Amino acid sequence: MATLPDLAAIRAAHARIRPHVLRTPVLTSSSLDAEIGARLFFKCENFQKIGAFKARGATNAVFSLTDDDAKRGVITHSSGNHGAALAYAAARRGIPAWIVMPDNAAQVKLDNVRRHGGTVHLCRPTVAAREAMCAEVEASTGATLVHPFDDERVIAGQGTAALELLEEIPDLDAIIAPVGGGGLLSGTAIAAKALRPEIEAHGAEPANADDAARSLRSGRVEPVASTTTIADGLRTVLSQRTLSALRTHVTSIGLASEEGIVRAMRMTLERLKIVVEPSGAVPLACLLERTLDLRGRRVGIIISGGNVDLDRLPWQQQDPGTKP
Repeated sequence: MATLPDLAAIRAAHARIRPHVLRTPVLTSSSLDAEIGARLFFKCENFQKIGAFKARGATNAVFSLTDDDAKRGVITHSSGNHGAALAYAAARRGIPAWIVMPDNAAQVKLDNVRRHGGTVHLCRPTVAAREAMCAEVEASTGATLVHPFDDERVIAGQGTAALELLEEIPDLDAIIAPVGGGGLLSGTAIAAKALRPEIEAHGAEPANADDAARSLRSGRVEPVASTTTIADGLRTVLSQRTLSALRTHVTSIGLASEEGIVRAMRMTLERLKIVVEPSGAVPLACLLERTLDLRGRRVGIIISGGNVDLDRLPWQQQDPGTKP
């Protein structure tokens, strides 16, 4: 049976990765509080090394390896942020990293992987193609697979963001994290519920890619439907491991429209003065659209990342004078 980390494992991960990742700030906005009707606390993982929370899980996995395993390098498949994180962590340990990415990956994310020393292998944009190429490169190199989310060490590392948030703001009523494969939400919920049993943990995902919400309802991993969403980091499907964590610890998953995600991105830029990628804007979008209605509560939000192509901001594609 797939195992999940507990609070002790998350604390151990926090100690292990501390020299290599940032303790990111928590920001607030009175105007966003008024818009939502709640007190919001944004844990800004867009400021993290490589620009996303993925630095935490990848670094914990890489620095958990034995020397014999580490010297053969690491490999993963990723739409971008986990790949960049694994390349970053591998470089910190002085070992090679191979990253399998879909051929439609955002250029900013391809550049980020290569900037940190990862060797990129492009494949067709399907889960099957990713996994097949990953297995091929793994077999030829002997590298250790570090899965983007279906890995106890990765989940423990991702949970350290919630650990920090609750150390700083201990009296939260609820916490929200985006959900794609479920690594961040699993780690967030495990840490939050262990530290504050009365807290509610919620997920947020695009309505166009609602497999996690469907999986939580049905109790089994639902396949990813053919979908188009601006939140490219949330197109993956849960694993049995992450579904188990969500069923145990997560209260609900909100769904955001594509228009709502764009609106939340822009509001975050205008109100918090920070750049947030679409996946990281989904929790705020769910609050704005009331698919997560937490009015009157103290709510922590994990902003998952900020790797955005600044030449292709989504609202720049609209007619002048049209507001999201």
